[in-house]
Amino acid sequence: MKKEECANGFQMPLHYPRYSKGDYEKMEEWRLDMLLNEYGLSFKGTLHEKRAYAMGAFLWPDQL
Repeated sequence: MKKEECANGFQMPLHYPRYSKGDYEKMEEWRLDMLLNEYGLSFKGTLHEKRAYAMGAFLWPDQL
């Protein structure tokens, strides 16, 4: 599917992110922003809030 064929230009990435809770806790803000953007997610907040949001979005409950 070409980008112009998608209604909003978003195409789900092929792989789910494989970061641990510790990785998210150390992740730089620019990397979090890029990761969230890659999955079509936008979040405004502090670095701590972005980390918590990413962990909630990408980690399974037993990984939290």
